[in-house]
Amino acid sequence: MPKAPPKPTDSELEILHVLWQHGPATVRTVNEQLSQHREVGYTTTLKIMQLMLEKGLVQRDDEGRSHIYRAAVREQDTQGLLLDRFVEATFGGSALKLVMQALGHRRTSPDELAQIRRLLNDIEIQNANQSTATPHDDAPAA
Repeated sequence: MPKAPPKPTDSELEILHVLWQHGPATVRTVNEQLSQHREVGYTTTLKIMQLMLEKGLVQRDDEGRSHIYRAAVREQDTQGLLLDRFVEATFGGSALKLVMQALGHRRTSPDELAQIRRLLNDIEIQNANQSTATPHDDAPAA
């Protein structure tokens, strides 16, 4: 069974966001993007990206003079991993508690509520389709 990628640190996640948004890039390009939001030294970015390579979060192309880094983990997979860990640690694994907390502490626009209703309807349809498509073990064979 393949080992799950490690949870990225906040700094690693910032770098992954740059790579997901802009595609493969050199350390200098990543550092320039990060520096638009806060002061980050080039050697700091380089060291973090080297650690990320060791952890399997990025891949590096050594062919040219400049090393090109690319994300080795998908954005959606990483978001799912982080969200699952957050929900488990913070809300005891309860999606209901998460949603109640999120919707109960800020104003939700009518458009957001409509999108949430559509999402819930889609999930209900998907769940219904999965339950009817799953063969039952105790059903007689034809």
